[in-house]
Amino acid sequence: MNLPIVQTISECFIKPQYPVEEIKPPIYLAPWDLAMLSVLYLQKGLLFIKPTPTNDQQNPVKTLLEKLKESLSLTLIHFYPLAGRLATHKQENPNSYSVYIDCNNSPGAKFIYATANLSISDILSPVDVPLVVQSFFDHQGAINHDGHTMSLLSIQVTELIDGIFIGCSINHVVADGTSYWHFVNTLSNTYRAQEKSYEISRPPILTRCFPDGCDPIIKLPFSHHDQFIRRVESPPLRTRIFHFSSQSVAKLKCKANSECKTLNISSFQAVCALIWRCVTRARRVPCDQETSCSMAADNRTRMEPPLPNEYFGNLSQPLIGKASSGELLEHRFGWAAWRLHEAVAGHSVRVVREWVDKWMEHPFMYILGKFSGQFGVIMRWSPRFEMYECEFGMGRAVAIRSGYDARFDGKVAFSPGYEGGGSMDVEVCLSPEAMSGLESDGEFMDGVNGIEHG
Repeated sequence: MNLPIVQTISECFIKPQYPVEEIKPPIYLAPWDLAMLSVLYLQKGLLFIKPTPTNDQQNPVKTLLEKLKESLSLTLIHFYPLAGRLATHKQENPNSYSVYIDCNNSPGAKFIYATANLSISDILSPVDVPLVVQSFFDHQGAINHDGHTMSLLSIQVTELIDGIFIGCSINHVVADGTSYWHFVNTLSNTYRAQEKSYEISRPPILTRCFPDGCDPIIKLPFSHHDQFIRRVESPPLRTRIFHFSSQSVAKLKCKANSECKTLNISSFQAVCALIWRCVTRARRVPCDQETSCSMAADNRTRMEPPLPNEYFGNLSQPLIGKASSGELLEHRFGWAAWRLHEAVAGHSVRVVREWVDKWMEHPFMYILGKFSGQFGVIMRWSPRFEMYECEFGMGRAVAIRSGYDARFDGKVAFSPGYEGGGSMDVEVCLSPEAMSGLESDGEFMDGVNGIEHG
């Protein structure tokens, strides 16, 4: 019998290195957190060149593992919710269901060491992202509500023949993308610090943000989680990464603004518009069918008063541009980009408040792959996140990859390009038929390659 490609060698749980008094009370969750209960864990990973032994260091991987465990225990002093578990308090007459983070009754964050008889080229050379990459992450297919029994944070270090992959899975109820990379960057800085200290330059703000007048113990109108939890199985899909150089991105932005006679369309909006148009065409969506493009807005700057990036939790909210397939493809590329710009420009503090008010009246949970509609695309992550700045004594990562959370039709995950300068790597997940259509779409491939499309 063949052994699995990825083998778990060891696993353990890591707690904050020093006791933290503040962890005694439960951390109750805000509407933006609770809406994530039925979606998948956040998963991103960094691929490094494997360190070579030196005269005084015969086993650099063992050194890496021990140092990373110590750095994690120090980092968790500040990010201690990640060492906890979700818990629920139920009440009858009337039925209510209150979910919170219990930081006291947990073994801690999970740490896994695994090996794989694979090389870096096995991961990066294929046209499609190999399915084995999903095995570089813990909690495959887990939804956030599973954080009642699973760790809220899991770090898996997979040793390859010539590489090291560090895959991080974080419960999306606990953190959004901004908070995710705040934690990973802090972990990296702690690892690289010459002297181990529990002082950090950017401590997280752990107090949750609740609407004015809202009871911080939000009582959901349910008696059992089956009433709001949905698990969605992915059909056969292809996942591929397209690289947009800084020149390609600049040309798309210039073209979109030129067609709309404006300077307001951003690089991100221009690339999203291109993907929205071309995926719609590749899917052969009927002209009268509505399509959508969903982007995540960070509400930190839209709150009154604004909240800093150090706010640790969820404050992201989907912004959706909509158009029929016919409208989208009959108009020029700049028209689609302007629709997305309008969605962003119209997302004010008033809109945020209205969303919260509606959610409090009728609580709901996002179900990825469902709320965007059959013909939608969902843009995840951001090329602005400092991903390549996370180093663990091995220099810059050579690539960034996603886990199982990127696996549904229409998911698009953004990362900064390796060379920086505004370049982007875009991970697109589509049905095999639609991916073939996208690969042969002249407008899309010209946009990727920076060629002026007629």
